[in-house]
Amino acid sequence: MSSTTDKIKGNWNQIKGKVKQNYAQLTDNDLAYEKGKEDELLGKLQEKTGETKEKIKSFIDSI
Repeated sequence: MSSTTDKIKGNWNQIKGKVKQNYAQLTDNDLAYEKGKEDELLGKLQEKTGETKEKIKSFIDSI
């Protein structure tokens, strides 16, 4: 399990606001988190932003 996944599990409410600021095109539905579905969330963010999964993980890890 990666530190990104741990971070999403533990602090998603705080992280979500910063992700939304950085990627303004994301909606609340895009940022909906379900326990155990961290990879699906990262995939959705990747699809919506056009960024690589690694870049998104890097951004989340930097928060």
